[in-house]
Amino acid sequence: MIYTSPHSNLSNIIGTSPEDIDNRTQGSDRFLLMAVVALMMFGVLAVYSSIAYFAESKSTTAFALITGHIIKLGIAFIVMLIVSKINYHTLAKFSRIGMVISWVLLVAVLMFGTEQFGAKRWLNLGGFTFQPSTVATVALLLHVCVLLSEKQDYVKDFKRSFIPIMVWVSITCALIGVQDFSSAGILFGICLIVMFIGRASTLQLGTLVLIGVFGGMILLNQSENRQSRIDDYITQVKDIESSKILQGSGYQAQQAHIAIAKGEFFGVGIGKSSQRDFLPAPYNDFIFAIIAEEYGIFGAMSLILIFTLILFRGVVFISKNAEDTLGSLLAIGCTLTIVLYGFVNAAVASGLLPVTGLPMPFVSYGGTSMLFAGLMVGILLNISKHHKDRRTLYYG
Repeated sequence: MIYTSPHSNLSNIIGTSPEDIDNRTQGSDRFLLMAVVALMMFGVLAVYSSIAYFAESKSTTAFALITGHIIKLGIAFIVMLIVSKINYHTLAKFSRIGMVISWVLLVAVLMFGTEQFGAKRWLNLGGFTFQPSTVATVALLLHVCVLLSEKQDYVKDFKRSFIPIMVWVSITCALIGVQDFSSAGILFGICLIVMFIGRASTLQLGTLVLIGVFGGMILLNQSENRQSRIDDYITQVKDIESSKILQGSGYQAQQAHIAIAKGEFFGVGIGKSSQRDFLPAPYNDFIFAIIAEEYGIFGAMSLILIFTLILFRGVVFISKNAEDTLGSLLAIGCTLTIVLYGFVNAAVASGLLPVTGLPMPFVSYGGTSMLFAGLMVGILLNISKHHKDRRTLYYG
């Protein structure tokens, strides 16, 4: 039988025979799966409505790009199904190797990366372009959860637990932060939450948060681009001036606000967005604004409710009913990553947060982020198969 103590050691879990694991296996969480499919459907409609200008700039057609988007969604869905069949304890065995590979890729993008939209975040290998930061995000979450599971007996020890875990977290987030400060900040925050839930010392985490706040302020002051985003955000919160739109200051956020205002309650109708011609990257960073314009508050809130459902299933059911510490922590990490990206994207378009450039999982146009979002959902589905009580998981 599998050792199910909250303080279980990962080596004990990994050493369990496949027969014992299979005997504990039930069906995947169907509510989570339905929520992801709903996001994909939202994404196809929204991307098709907003991609016309991008297609023209790429000398292609909107139909060709939406076809590519659907193919990428299909690949992400297949990856999700495949990963859902792989026991998450098997994936845990390769967490350290995954970290080393992600570090190599992050260093490679600094040296040989391709610049797009003013950011050097992409790496081209054999004609395949991807963002190494997404690989590193999944690898780090998996490895942090593995380390926390292994160190439960002495998880509050500063030298034996906190320092080793933070070395992996700090180096990875620093490498990502050079390319994408927003993604690094969210990943760092998620890791701290997972560590807190994994019983790490509150004093140690609190001290680290204070250091992180001061460090973040220093990084902001060293970047004119980041400073301008914060200044534009503060300005738009205090006052919306037409002159600033003409000057280009805060242009993205202002156009997103106009799109949301035009949508009112039920929207202008599918494919009838006018702001898609004015918003930069309406198919990606500001996809939520296009959805709010075409489907109104009703459609925008429906999208937020879908992400809320994913949060609810991932945290309240899958994590709570996971058979061991590793599964519980991993469910928390994967769920928070998917949901926070979605919420931040919506908050940026709504003016609640400064412009960050983070995609909305399964909704925004893209490839790498969608693929690894599918991988994380696959992990969640697999964890949901190995739980304490099937009735509790499905019906609460």
